[in-house]
Amino acid sequence: MNYIWEVVGRHPTGQQPTGAETIQKLCDRVASSTLLEDRRDAVRALKSLSKKYRMEVGTMAMDHLVRILQTDRADTETLGYALDTLYNIICSDEEEEPEENQQKQEDDLGAQFTEKFIQEPDNITLLLTLLEEFDFHVRWPGVKLLTALLKSQCAPVQGIILVSPMGVSRLMDLLADSREVIRNDGLLLLQQLTKGNTAIQKIVAFENAFERLLEIITEEGSSDGGIVVEDCLLLLLNLLKNNSSNQNFFKEGSYIQKMKPWFEVGDDNSGWSAQKVTNLHLMLQLVRVMVSPVNSPGATASCQKAMFQCDLLQQLCTILMATGVPADILTETINTVSEVIRGSEVNQDYFASVNAPSNPPRPAIVVLLMSMVNERQPFVLRCAVLYCFQCFLYKNHKGQGEIVATLLPSTIDGKGSNSISAGQLLCGGLFSADSLSNWCAAVALAHALQDNLTQKEQLLRVQLATSLGKPPVSLLQQCTNILSQGSRVQTKVGLLMLLCTWISNCPIAVMHFLHNQDNVPFLTGQISENLGEDERLVQGLCALLLGICIYYNDNSLENYTKEKLKQLIEKRIGKENFVEKLAFITKHELYSRAAQKPQPAFSTPEHMLFDHEFTKLVKELEGMITKAVLRSSEEEKKEEEVKKTLEQHDSIVTQYKELIREQDSQINELKEQVALLTSQNEKLQNTTTQQFSQIQQHKDQYNILKLKLGKDNQQTGNQAEAAHVNGLQPEELSQLREQLEELQRQNQLLQTQLTEKDSLITSLEVELLKAQLQNQTAEITQLQSERQELLRGSESTVSGEVKTLLESKELMEKELASATSTTAIMQAEKSKLQQEVQESKKEQDDLLMLLADQDQKILSLKQRLKDLGETIEDEDDLDSRDQFDDDDDDEEDDEECDE
Repeated sequence: MNYIWEVVGRHPTGQQPTGAETIQKLCDRVASSTLLEDRRDAVRALKSLSKKYRMEVGTMAMDHLVRILQTDRADTETLGYALDTLYNIICSDEEEEPEENQQKQEDDLGAQFTEKFIQEPDNITLLLTLLEEFDFHVRWPGVKLLTALLKSQCAPVQGIILVSPMGVSRLMDLLADSREVIRNDGLLLLQQLTKGNTAIQKIVAFENAFERLLEIITEEGSSDGGIVVEDCLLLLLNLLKNNSSNQNFFKEGSYIQKMKPWFEVGDDNSGWSAQKVTNLHLMLQLVRVMVSPVNSPGATASCQKAMFQCDLLQQLCTILMATGVPADILTETINTVSEVIRGSEVNQDYFASVNAPSNPPRPAIVVLLMSMVNERQPFVLRCAVLYCFQCFLYKNHKGQGEIVATLLPSTIDGKGSNSISAGQLLCGGLFSADSLSNWCAAVALAHALQDNLTQKEQLLRVQLATSLGKPPVSLLQQCTNILSQGSRVQTKVGLLMLLCTWISNCPIAVMHFLHNQDNVPFLTGQISENLGEDERLVQGLCALLLGICIYYNDNSLENYTKEKLKQLIEKRIGKENFVEKLAFITKHELYSRAAQKPQPAFSTPEHMLFDHEFTKLVKELEGMITKAVLRSSEEEKKEEEVKKTLEQHDSIVTQYKELIREQDSQINELKEQVALLTSQNEKLQNTTTQQFSQIQQHKDQYNILKLKLGKDNQQTGNQAEAAHVNGLQPEELSQLREQLEELQRQNQLLQTQLTEKDSLITSLEVELLKAQLQNQTAEITQLQSERQELLRGSESTVSGEVKTLLESKELMEKELASATSTTAIMQAEKSKLQQEVQESKKEQDDLLMLLADQDQKILSLKQRLKDLGETIEDEDDLDSRDQFDDDDDDEEDDEECDE
């Protein structure tokens, strides 16, 4: 206190100042001092007063402390004092245990200061920025302050951190700090940060949290480690529980395989410290989170498969059969193994093969059942064994058959006298003096029959020897005998659940039950009596059992047909009373609790009344039984008629569906044919296009020749004028004649190709049209015949099909019209090509006329040259010879024509 007076000065009157006055002066010093040392001393003084005067410091100094965090970033010592002061006013760390009222006041005060601090979200962002400071005096108090803020106002602070850039990443860096105290407090901070916030959990997981946490657990000694291991496991539970994304990431990252070394524990019971028990308990919970029944079936199955492949299940079974394991660890291990094998055929088969290390070896299932029916075992352990047995039989028809087989006569006779089977243990528990053993054995046996008609019928063969000299009785009859002997409520409930599960959906078992003349009077007597509150549940279950006998009755027993049983209910009980008793089951508080999850979770043995799977059966049967009891015989007949009509209607609908499938296949075939014809049409069009391009090329060649001939004519005229000096060259004339002959040959070849292509196009068109017309005529005929067949049936049902067929017909007609139009187009193209050929012929005729004129001009020119006295002997001879040859050819042609 002397130090504080030196900072704030003495009171003017010489009296000691009050705490509020001192804090006010210190706040003034923080706000007004220009020297860093003065501000640091004032903040240090506020820190020393913050625990004793928490209210005053929080009220007057918080804003000044936040300003220090903003302005004095360079002085780590001052920052550390300010952070410590804020932590003291938000979180009370009194060593002495305060009274309840005082603790509540302190919590309220911390909540108020936290709310004031986070009113400005920038304060949290500032705090996250300060955590990047490596200095121990800043980082450690910053971690503690943020943890305290999260404890006080978790959701608002989470929201601010979530939207803060790199906020979660900065906090994840704490796990990499080499100073253990900061790393350990960082674990506590992340625990608070990840509570109930799926988004933050995902970010933390993808920031490599799993890898780092598993490394820390290994470094600290796994299950033998200290409280740091516990903190890591708690953080892992926060990240994985009810977070399917993180669970999938954990599995895909092969982290399940890294959990196996955790469970390598020996038989030495001296090594089980309290911390080791806590650590292993959390590790088992972590395994259960991955295979919980509330997860999606696919995710659970993949995790179960991974646990078997990496031998984690084998390691858990080793703990299960080990000696010296504490009771709570053994119980949690049994529960964990239960969920690892639940619904997994491979894991269930492996569990069936596990033997206890005894002499001789006994199956683990038998050893566990011995604990379940032993009343001296702890209650939680017996519940765990029951859950394990239920999970072993869940969707396991093979396991159910093996359990029931141990009760059948042939199997029992083959066993040695010293061996004991699972079925014998269940029968022993079913008829023991302990009501809890009765209930557990009845529920376990009911699970051996769940959704398995074969085993329900097989169990009817089981015979029990009651006493010497008396004939054996069936197991079914012995259960009803115990019911009628006035047992405890828990025993009655267990036996009734077994009987209901046994005979439901099994008419043969119903017939066996009704065959005993005492069973129905017993049930009606139980339901009709006015009993106490505890017995109302038994009455409801008796009503359910009697209702099952009605609903699944095949009327094979004349005295107990459906109608006679309903009449008996109406006379002895009353239908309304019966329905009311039946409805009481689902209204029971313990029924709702059991329906929530598969694992039996009961606080006391007296609360063990309902099984989870049985609640599903009640929910399924209640409405059906109520309707069956309330319906009259006329209504049943009408319902049966309706059922028959519906069956007939279903058969008709099935026939039509098959017909529609056939028509669909036919339509698909027709579509394929249309597609084939379309492709052929496209090929023909391509061929026509190619031919047209060839004709165009020939026309171009013809035009070029025509132009060339024109030039040659001009050159011939010029040469004729110059012939007076140089004379005419005969090579040009022969060249012109050769060109003319080549042009004639090309013309003939072109006409031949055109004729062939015309005939080909005509034949293809005719064949295509004939095939299309035949196919479409056949299709239309078939569709019309099918339509006539459909019209003979139900007009209301077939109208839609006829409409579909008409649409198909219209579609075919449209396709026919399209094909016809395609043919018309091709005909037009053909006529166009013919017209072009005619034009080509005409042009060739013109060319011949031009050539003839040219020959005439040449002759006239030659004659003029002769007249002028020029000698052209060779040419004359050639001309005369040519003329003579031409005349001869003409005469021969005339003679052939005359002939």
